[in-house]
Amino acid sequence: MDLLADLKKGKRGAIAKAITIIENDQTESKKLLKKIFKDTGNSIVIGITGPAGAGKSSLINKTAVAMKKLKTKPAVLAVDPTSHVTGGAILGDRVRMSESTDSGTYIRSIASRGATGAVSRSLRNSVRVLEYSGFNPIIIESVGAGQTEVEISNIADITVVVFNPHTGDSIQTIKAGLTEIGDIYLVNKSDLSGTNQLFDAVLDFIGDSERNPKILKTSVKKNTGIEEFAKVLKDLMNSKKKTKTEKNQERLETELKDIILNNLKEKIDDMLDSNTNYSKYLKKLQAKKIDPFEAGDKITKSLLK
Repeated sequence: MDLLADLKKGKRGAIAKAITIIENDQTESKKLLKKIFKDTGNSIVIGITGPAGAGKSSLINKTAVAMKKLKTKPAVLAVDPTSHVTGGAILGDRVRMSESTDSGTYIRSIASRGATGAVSRSLRNSVRVLEYSGFNPIIIESVGAGQTEVEISNIADITVVVFNPHTGDSIQTIKAGLTEIGDIYLVNKSDLSGTNQLFDAVLDFIGDSERNPKILKTSVKKNTGIEEFAKVLKDLMNSKKKTKTEKNQERLETELKDIILNNLKEKIDDMLDSNTNYSKYLKKLQAKKIDPFEAGDKITKSLLK
């Protein structure tokens, strides 16, 4: 099959195949990117993050349907930071849920395999495949919490932070770094008790910041607030288009540095394995005849000759 032609047509099988290549085969992945790179970088990426149990999956499903009604063509990438095993299970749920609500949204789970840089790399390139296939916006959901959230905010043009009234420690969570990244804060499951207190607390903490993010309530159960959320997203997509080029330039610089540092690291690991100075100074260090800094400086000098 002609993978590129099928990707251009947005065929699901081709998209799935391309993303699998990006996740598992670096050599083929490079070849693929060479061919599609020029036609990427134009879609708005929406990152949706927040504590586990905030109800992100079903919210995203409903939102994707609402976004479709607003004449956009959403795709969803769910980043599962745990493992391939749960990735499979989550994907099972997702496919069932999405097929029942809407046939046009492409949904895919990516396992992040625990390595920080690996998330960014497979995410950036999976986004490119979806852009090439004509999807816009591309919604990225982080299934877990922690490091992935910050990484997603580096890739996303719009970041949405989702809370629910029963996460208990959500106000503490808000304090811990999520305040800086959100363009929209959602109090989801707003049919539950405690919604208004949480909403007011979010307003107090975040509402007055210079970035002036939107703070909304949504409930999948009662189907409230979702159309409003989709409209806010669409407006934001339009306004973010203006700064998209500049943002892309910065991101490409970061990505280039990442790639170079990564290449150098691999090279250096190989060099150290075969470097006689390395083993010599390592033995001296282990025998405490030399301190770590001196050993490090001497080895570095010998590598840079």
